[in-house]
Amino acid sequence: MNSKTADRLATGVFITIAIMITAILAGLFFYIFVNGFKYISFDFLTTPSSNVRAGGGIRDQLFNSFYILLITMLITVPIGVGGGIYMAEYAKPGKITDLIRTCIEVLSSLPSIVIGMFGLLVFVNTTGWGYTILGGALALTVFNLPTMVRTTEDAIRAVPQDLKEASLALGITHWHTIKTVILPTAFPAILTGAILAAGRVFGEAAALLFTAGLSTPRLDYTNWNPFSEQSPLNIFRPAETLAVHIWSVNTQGLIPDVEAVSSGSAAVLVISVLIFNLAARWIGRIIHKRITATK
Repeated sequence: MNSKTADRLATGVFITIAIMITAILAGLFFYIFVNGFKYISFDFLTTPSSNVRAGGGIRDQLFNSFYILLITMLITVPIGVGGGIYMAEYAKPGKITDLIRTCIEVLSSLPSIVIGMFGLLVFVNTTGWGYTILGGALALTVFNLPTMVRTTEDAIRAVPQDLKEASLALGITHWHTIKTVILPTAFPAILTGAILAAGRVFGEAAALLFTAGLSTPRLDYTNWNPFSEQSPLNIFRPAETLAVHIWSVNTQGLIPDVEAVSSGSAAVLVISVLIFNLAARWIGRIIHKRITATK
């Protein structure tokens, strides 16, 4: 087999794999949209759920999903980026660094149900908080930290070494070089890691079953006092997310319209993830242009 034939064969194989992946993804989206989009309405999005009666919505579950996502990313991104900077720029080769990297890899391979049991032990029972939004967010932070650290580390290591050396040659300190040269250059890759972590948070159910709970108290959306029991901003209240709600309805639901609620919730979940990803990419492009002065 000559080189041209091998090149054509390899190209054909890669194109076939790409088509297969795209077809599977498109088929999955099409199935979810066809079965669930017809059940989505304004009332479905703005009314609370019901455990007995038909016609319940997903208002609280949708808000809880975005709220837990926000809290989780506020904790995960600074710690993950900081850990990635340390591993790429400050950690010296040796046994301790190898041990840290091994721990990160082991943590990234843990099943989400194990993280949920850890969160139940630490953030629910040991702290005495019970099922809370904060407990769920902390459990998801443990779940997503390895992804954020490794993505940040790889993104920083991918920055051309000439940029760093040129900055240091001008007498700029190491930290200032990281802040003004390396991080802006690595920002697109770091943003990709943050989006991947956010997608895992939005679709996670197993870890939140044991930390955030399966119920949501009656919420007053006009009450913005974060210390009130009826406030949606209270981080010490239980919060059933959209992914957990889909699982709960399909396994324990007693309502007559189980199929409509679960299919509609699944469609809203997919649409929400898609909108979030597109919005994050758009905002990321704007931030990248601002910090790098590119057009």
